[in-house]
Amino acid sequence: MPKSSKSHHSMCEITFTHIRDDHAAMVDISGKDATLRRAVATGRIKLRRETIAAISAGSIEKGNVLATARIAAITAIKETSRIIPMCHQIPITGIDVDFEVVGGADCDDGADDADGSDVANTISALVTVSSVGRTGVEMEALCGVSVALLTIWDMVKSAEKDDSGNYPDTAISGIRVLEKVKY
Repeated sequence: MPKSSKSHHSMCEITFTHIRDDHAAMVDISGKDATLRRAVATGRIKLRRETIAAISAGSIEKGNVLATARIAAITAIKETSRIIPMCHQIPITGIDVDFEVVGGADCDDGADDADGSDVANTISALVTVSSVGRTGVEMEALCGVSVALLTIWDMVKSAEKDDSGNYPDTAISGIRVLEKVKY
């Protein structure tokens, strides 16, 4: 992952581009040159071991969980400007949605990610979005990851519920931008 050349700002140094005279405003990007832009985002959902095994076996009654989540991510990416008020409509030139399933019947419950977080019985989504435009595509990538993970949750919620109808083992976490570049 490339390091940013910009340093982190303290809160008193930050200028918010979407606020003008105490009201929300969409940034005017008409003076910017169109360039190739790409963003990669990720996140994960933690599920019960049995749920991961059922997804891997293709035995979830609602259908193919990952195929449905992939379509949901693509749809969300294309609709980001309708969901997030200050996002511009931008021409999406490419979308890639991948999943990594860790766990299930043969899972070592002690699996940890490089950052020390527990990844046993999880599905990670990795979304890459490309555009040739005047603004970045990180919100589109984040929206795609979020909706992919929410779709997985929706498709397996009957398997994840406990006797009281709650989801004590199910959690979405780690949604973040891994990379944002323009060429």
